[in-house]
Amino acid sequence: MSESGYDLYKSPPSTLYTCLYFYIPVCAFIVLLCLYYIFLCTLQAPVQTMAEGQPSDAKGAVLMASDSLPEGTPQVRGYDFNAGINYDQLLQSYMYTGFQATCFGQAVREVNNMIDSKLSSPGGCTIFLGYTSNLISSGVRESIRYLVQHKMVDAIVTTAGGIEEDFIKCLAPTFLGDFSLRGADLRPRGINRIGNLLVPNNNYCLFEDWVTPILDQMVLEQDTEGTKWTPSKMIARLGKEINHPDSVYYWAQKNDIPVFSPALTDGSLGDMMYFHSYKNPGLKLDIVEDIRRLNSIVIFAKKSGMIILGGGLIKHHIANANLMRNGADYAVYVNTAQEFDGSDSGARPDEAVSWGKIRMDANPVKVYADATLVFPLLVAQTFAQKHSDFSSKKVEQD
Repeated sequence: MSESGYDLYKSPPSTLYTCLYFYIPVCAFIVLLCLYYIFLCTLQAPVQTMAEGQPSDAKGAVLMASDSLPEGTPQVRGYDFNAGINYDQLLQSYMYTGFQATCFGQAVREVNNMIDSKLSSPGGCTIFLGYTSNLISSGVRESIRYLVQHKMVDAIVTTAGGIEEDFIKCLAPTFLGDFSLRGADLRPRGINRIGNLLVPNNNYCLFEDWVTPILDQMVLEQDTEGTKWTPSKMIARLGKEINHPDSVYYWAQKNDIPVFSPALTDGSLGDMMYFHSYKNPGLKLDIVEDIRRLNSIVIFAKKSGMIILGGGLIKHHIANANLMRNGADYAVYVNTAQEFDGSDSGARPDEAVSWGKIRMDANPVKVYADATLVFPLLVAQTFAQKHSDFSSKKVEQD
């Protein structure tokens, strides 16, 4: 007996009895009827074969109807070597090849627009060229020297290495090596590696021997004549002293092209100034005067064009100066940096537009490529094509 007085096995409560002996069987019967009905419907439905269940073609399955492209949209087509080897036409075909080849073609067009504007009238377009030190270490130095020698650019911004490596190459050569050469093997031998380039320590010793007397003279002129040195004035002085036609900065001072290097102490030249400061202290370089000079060139330019090889300081220094005129009219970047890390080096031209460093109506171009591959070809399709026009302009100015 339970506490309620009922015997669960002989006298179940009415609710429990109802659930066990009435509702559950009824529900089960209804479920069986439903399943039987579904089964009958299935038998009566027409049988569809596998072939009838598949779409008849890709158009019906996945391809949406195409809108018409605007009239005149360029078609992709590369160079046909059946026509023989014509390097000018090969490079012209890049515009319609796609990917970075097309970006190269757009860069050619943008630089040619700068040049046309520059040659159209006196001061038509002021062209700023920026590059990192590794490009002077490489054979791109000769392409840069060509532009400066023939007065095809108006101002330069580079790093300390971009200055010193030019002078060092006038004193001793840089050699080809390999990216895989181990630093631990090179260091005891007094050989420095720049990518796959090799520079012996002896080159820097020659540089020290050459530059130290010049630093002495600069201190003397500062103290006796009141000369106020700036990085650009120092670079011009070194260019005059090297007196070598292979030097970029020999031609820069000869053609009155200012060279700005706001981080001039960040390299071997800075090392030499450091050691020299203990032997003959007192040399001062005024970076404020240089930023006034650079910004003034930008502000008074009728139009402004930027050609920037690499990133970092040189890229931002030129772009930031162009902020003073609400942006450059033309811009070409050549580098391999990406924008996902938020770096200035990787920033696309459109980011500079947001800051007012490139004009909103400009058509800037970035080529994602190694400048040693691209820049000589860019010069070949732009400045070199108009060499005679620049020569005529230079004669008129002289």
